[in-house]
Amino acid sequence: MPRTRWPHFSKNELTCQCGCGQLDMDPDFMERLEQLRVAFDKPMTVTSAFRCPNHNSQVSSTGFTGPHVTGKSVDIAVSGQDAFDLLALAFLHNFTGLGISQRGPNNKRFIHLDTIENGPGRPRPTIWSY
Repeated sequence: MPRTRWPHFSKNELTCQCGCGQLDMDPDFMERLEQLRVAFDKPMTVTSAFRCPNHNSQVSSTGFTGPHVTGKSVDIAVSGQDAFDLLALAFLHNFTGLGISQRGPNNKRFIHLDTIENGPGRPRPTIWSY
């Protein structure tokens, strides 16, 4: 994954966090995420991006086939007015799945963004809270 293609996101923050080293982000998703970052005009800290099936099954109720396994989703650390602004822009950039976690300490709050297609068990577009 060439760093210059998506200059606002590092290989390290997009790689599976279990230590397996897998990284398989969808290029179309990354283009849309980069466009969102440019429009947002502020840093977007990725707390979770690609997950291998084993890691996803350990950290998510979506098991071995969740959105992060597709390489078409990220979680962004954000809260307050920035969270509101990011959500508004995510709608404009046609993200199809928006998960919102805005309870607890500010450093634990995040927004999930994905471009998963509509299908069985994954109605899209959709929004949910954690």
